[in-house]
Amino acid sequence: MSGPLAGIGVAVTRPVRQAAAFAQQLATLGAAPIVWPAIVILPPEDPAPLAQAHAALDRYDLAFFVSANAAEYGAPAMGRWPARLRAYAPGPGTAAALAAVGIPEARIPDTSFDSEGLLALPELEKLAGKRAILFRGQGGRDLIARTLESRGASVDAVSCYRRAAPSGDARGLLDALALHRAAALTLTSAEGADNLVRAAGIDGRETLARIPAFVPHPRIAAHVAALGLDARLTPAGDAGLIAGLLEWARARTTRAPDRP
Repeated sequence: MSGPLAGIGVAVTRPVRQAAAFAQQLATLGAAPIVWPAIVILPPEDPAPLAQAHAALDRYDLAFFVSANAAEYGAPAMGRWPARLRAYAPGPGTAAALAAVGIPEARIPDTSFDSEGLLALPELEKLAGKRAILFRGQGGRDLIARTLESRGASVDAVSCYRRAAPSGDARGLLDALALHRAAALTLTSAEGADNLVRAAGIDGRETLARIPAFVPHPRIAAHVAALGLDARLTPAGDAGLIAGLLEWARARTTRAPDRP
């Protein structure tokens, strides 16, 4: 196996759909991805509100998708997206997911790839008379909706998916750590970090804390550190996670190999 991450086991904790794509990127760099989805993504319990939103898309001026999951579960059937309806995404990963389901050229932040960066876009400063629809997960943050409303927009929020903790434990991942097959961990949500630590149990948390946990957002990194894990903040997005892993791997070759 060759590449800058050759032979390094990297645990990927994203939901299944996103985990597969990220694992493939890691594999092309020589890494050995170990997928343990820390969050299970499910359709909404009641699909009626989402269907009603799809039928009324022509009424809106702006559409916001909070994540790649919102894009995959919230977008209408291919070809049903109104050409005049501008889509907004918090980062390139969500924009790519939107493009894959037939919603091209989603606007993304100019600064940080998150809700705060999205809301900092100049065209969203004054929204009097605008109608917006927000596609999000059940129980998601209210920041986007509240901020848009404070700027004069009328906002309808629709839950297009729900999150659940995995039903099993983290034994497979912990075994990989114990056998030195995993040397790094990636975490992309606070909820996923909570689920992983809960599934690992007290002894498993100590095992997880022995390897670096790469996290692409300061808020999530602070949460991961509070759980007692070795949080390593990277730049945003997949590219940021990979950059952090590459930098760590280069430094790792200059000293004795880390042992969990």
